Amino acid sequence: MKFAYYAAAAALGLALTACASQPEPEIRPDPEPEPREEYVEPVDPGPTPGTAEHFEATAGDRVFFGFDRYDLTAEARETLRRQAAWLSQYPDVRVLIAGNADERGTREYNLALGSRRANAARDYLISQGVDAARISTVSYGKERPVCRESTESCWALNRNATTVIQAGMAS
Repeated sequence: MKFAYYAAAAALGLALTACASQPEPEIRPDPEPEPREEYVEPVDPGPTPGTAEHFEATAGDRVFFGFDRYDLTAEARETLRRQAAWLSQYPDVRVLIAGNADERGTREYNLALGSRRANAARDYLISQGVDAARISTVSYGKERPVCRESTESCWALNRNATTVIQAGMAS
């Protein structure tokens, strides 16, 4: 019986010791959530500087004329000023200015009108400091329309002088 008494006392002591030695649970705040990477739409850097695409996007590649006209409008002069500024940044670039006309009129008349339009644009670029040796002209008359409908809006698009990069582009 003594043995049972000592065994019970030892068991009670062990139980009390075990309860007393358990550490208090530590209360921690919730951890910060891991930052999620947001999807970011890639930024289009645009055309490569010095290329024909860059010229068209930043300066504009054509000017427009009224019916049977080859004088430059204020808007045409502004486009040509931007072209001249672009060309001054890229002094090795050569351009071709193509004069165009709408479908009305004879082939010969429209070739002459296209030539006057191309030369008007050329002369303005030269007046803005572009070296004449960097500019060539050609007239396509009514042979290369950008719009083929027989409407005033299409004819207006076809009455233009288009500046095309020929050589010296950045690669």
